Amino acid sequence: MNPGVSNAEVQGAFRALADPTRRDILLLLSEQDMTIAQVSDRFDMTRAAIKKHLTVLEEGDLISVHPNGRERVNRLEPLGLKSVSDWLDYFNNFWDERLTTLKELVERQEKTKGKKK
Repeated sequence: MNPGVSNAEVQGAFRALADPTRRDILLLLSEQDMTIAQVSDRFDMTRAAIKKHLTVLEEGDLISVHPNGRERVNRLEPLGLKSVSDWLDYFNNFWDERLTTLKELVERQEKTKGKKK
């Protein structure tokens, strides 16, 4: 288990990232902060459906919502992706170590074969 990332922390982020519409919303918010109406205008779905997607993204700590008068402005929270990145890094390191060990074993075996000739 990856000691640097809590299960609850990464669970919410992965849940939010599981849906392609939510990933598309994150890409939009990476360009600029947007209200629910502005996000809704970019998709062929109801405002209520977009609101549900935004709620899941907020619960996953991938966006924050800030009141601006009567509107609520949605903002990407790049640090929310850190738990996902840390979780994936664990597996990158896992495979790097395994592949380095494999490489060393193959090189040792090739040296052993070379000495026998």
